[in-house]
Amino acid sequence: MGNRIGMRQLAIFGLLLFFIVAMQSCKVYSFTGANIPEDIKTFNVELFQNRANNGPASLPQSITDQLKLKFQTEANLRSVSGESDIQFKGTITGFTYTNEAAVAGATSGLNKLTLTIQIECVNNRNEKDNFTETFSRYAQFPANQDIPSVEDQLIGEINRQLVDDVFQRAFVKW
Repeated sequence: MGNRIGMRQLAIFGLLLFFIVAMQSCKVYSFTGANIPEDIKTFNVELFQNRANNGPASLPQSITDQLKLKFQTEANLRSVSGESDIQFKGTITGFTYTNEAAVAGATSGLNKLTLTIQIECVNNRNEKDNFTETFSRYAQFPANQDIPSVEDQLIGEINRQLVDDVFQRAFVKW
């Protein structure tokens, strides 16, 4: 019986040692799936530029703020102005409303808001992780709803999806 306790303690000690060594590895892992090298500590997100022909004036600030918040809370990085370990520059390239589903006796049953952004990511620690990529997401809403009453909600929903896409592209490398 004493031997079984000794083996159990040895197994627990082995598992504990394994986890300690794993946590000290060269990268930082999180529950979001992010795989961030230890030398990446700071980031900078420049205010998005709006190159779309329309959209609310607050749109560039809104998506910039959501991206910063995501990196601070889920990547545990520190936001700085100016030079940083990893830098993001974004442009809003599309903001469009379209009719989606035709309904008998009406022009459309659903409308769709599509938001498209282009992101340039510069990793000052490892240039092979640099990228410039376009991301596009949309949200649908009933055609009988007027745009001003749903626009803020739709933009918030789309921004969250776009920010998740950028985060995945930048920090989750499966």
